[in-house]
Amino acid sequence: MASLKLRNVAKSYGTVQVMSGINLSIGDGKLVVFVGPSGCGKSTLLRMIAGLEEITSGTISIGGEVVNDVIPSQRGVAMVFQSYALYPHMTVYNNMAFALRQAGSAQDEIDRRVRAAAESLQIKDLLNRHPRQLSGGQRQRVAIGRAIVREPEVFLFDEPLSNLDAALRAQTRVEIAELHARLNTTMIYVTHDQVEALTLADNIVVLNNGRVEQVGTPMELYHCPANKFVAGFIGSPQMNFFSDEAELNRLASVLRIELEETSTLGVRPEHLFLCDAGKSFVSGALRIVEQFGEYDLAYLTSKGGVDFIAKVPPESIRGERGQILGFTAVSEHVHVFNEVGLRAR
Repeated sequence: MASLKLRNVAKSYGTVQVMSGINLSIGDGKLVVFVGPSGCGKSTLLRMIAGLEEITSGTISIGGEVVNDVIPSQRGVAMVFQSYALYPHMTVYNNMAFALRQAGSAQDEIDRRVRAAAESLQIKDLLNRHPRQLSGGQRQRVAIGRAIVREPEVFLFDEPLSNLDAALRAQTRVEIAELHARLNTTMIYVTHDQVEALTLADNIVVLNNGRVEQVGTPMELYHCPANKFVAGFIGSPQMNFFSDEAELNRLASVLRIELEETSTLGVRPEHLFLCDAGKSFVSGALRIVEQFGEYDLAYLTSKGGVDFIAKVPPESIRGERGQILGFTAVSEHVHVFNEVGLRAR
């Protein structure tokens, strides 16, 4: 295991700065997830940690050692890519053994590590197959196994499940969580999938436009987002925002909270509850209802023209399109953001 520290790390391509002032501390044995929209810098930051991208300024330390000038193979990290990047002409065994052979490891040590990793990942019966004979999930396990055999201090995962179907993603996500529990090794995991972030992470790093917006546990980010961006990015469906002046006055009055003129109110779909339209926190005209079995999602438009979503019990809405429905909320679940988007309450 090893801790990881980034101090004022920046990355520029010519005059274009893509990462700026990144400061992070990741403790031994933690599983930290980088999330953010496409183009926010998640994979770039991961590649800088791996040494596959040079940093423009700042320092990266692994296990207390600054590794700015250390080549990737000597950093004590192993990376699992979005594409499996397996050698098609090699068997599973030889794919997993390749890096150890290149490093000059003894054959008995190679065999011990490969078979131990295969046992852990439940692919010991696949060692003599070639990648073309494997399913997508099996190939991803081989790619993870290839990283495990190196016994790195830090594992780096770059959107490893994005090529899998939904059911296989869920299964492999659980396997990665179990793998982390067994190995107790520092892991950094990049994804755009909130479910992966919320279910896997000890801590989440939310990135946007090359900057860190917030770092915290999944529940800290869910309950206490630092700003509108984090509030809108964490949670599915995303948080509803209300900023129409007339609606704000009504909402503030019902909830008995004070607002500035430029405030925005945010409330998550699961924190809206059906009530009489005349006594509601917010009301809206029904557009459509999506049924998911255990819950329904109602899509509505408020009088002020704001589209919002309510997560309600199954089959609790039987109205037709255009029907006005009212919703209430408790003030503890309503967030207030100031004029620059920072959370004020």
